[in-house]
Amino acid sequence: MERGVLRYEDLHVGLEFESPTRTITESDVMTFAGLTGDYSELHTSAAFAEQTQYGQRVAHGLLGLSIAHGLMWPRTNAMRDIAIALLGISDWRFRGPVFLGDTIHVRYRVAEMRDSRSEPGLAIVTFEVEVLIEADELVQGGRKVLLVSKAPLAAATGGSAPRPRCR
Repeated sequence: MERGVLRYEDLHVGLEFESPTRTITESDVMTFAGLTGDYSELHTSAAFAEQTQYGQRVAHGLLGLSIAHGLMWPRTNAMRDIAIALLGISDWRFRGPVFLGDTIHVRYRVAEMRDSRSEPGLAIVTFEVEVLIEADELVQGGRKVLLVSKAPLAAATGGSAPRPRCR
């Protein structure tokens, strides 16, 4: 679902989003291996991977999670005026492989909302997240918790982002 930039008052439990798509490439996998030091042959060696039950190379699970996160808020800009920080990920499950060449997208919905207990101008929003490949096959999913501002960040701070303290 395509939307413009959202404000806090636009959010409600049940609100659904769908991200743009992104194809996982050789470059993605090798760059991620270099960044993390995870050069497992299942990810980096076609000859090795051909001998496994998958028959081909598999992208790192955390690479899929990372790209999915980038597809959600940064790529859509829907929450650019209120999103402050990712607070956590819970109940995340890796349900199927993502192969090089697979195109993923993310479907997510607001599952819970509550006011921050320590900062009155902030709120905590929990999203149910599904990472899907082409035929809407679920490959990853779980919950992400986001800290958001109740007022647009530029308006709340006169143009600079607030620095809330985590407690």
